[in-house]
Amino acid sequence: MTLAVGDPAPTFSLPSTAGELSLASLLEGSEKGVIVYFYPAAMTPGCTTQACDFRDSIGSLAGAGYAVVGISPDPLKRLEEFAARDNLNFPLAADEDHAIAEAYGAWGEKKNYGKIYEGLIRSTFVVAPDGTLALTQVNVKATGHVGRLRKILGLD
Repeated sequence: MTLAVGDPAPTFSLPSTAGELSLASLLEGSEKGVIVYFYPAAMTPGCTTQACDFRDSIGSLAGAGYAVVGISPDPLKRLEEFAARDNLNFPLAADEDHAIAEAYGAWGEKKNYGKIYEGLIRSTFVVAPDGTLALTQVNVKATGHVGRLRKILGLD
């Protein structure tokens, strides 16, 4: 499934490091929308780089009116360890059956060192206050992603 700008964002309610978390509750608490980013695995080098970049930018993102949530197929306990280890200041949500990742098109065929398998595709979506997609980015690189996102959002 491929989502495009203007499409309704798939709704979700997931266990997170901030308790049960829904897209609706995140949208209620944000002025400009919600940055929903999907990452493959907590505490791996690329995912740590990306999460720490969001952590370091959360003040300006929140100040500009955006909420942030990271979603992965990891169990909640692993996400809690990740958040504590790296002092992450935004919620991480557990999508263990990857149903939400599939709904966003962030789960699918991947290729690594010539091996093809199914897995999470690092992706970022910005959900506008009206619940539609304002930005879709699939198969992004972890390093420098938040900086590129900030430029697209007009924050830099």
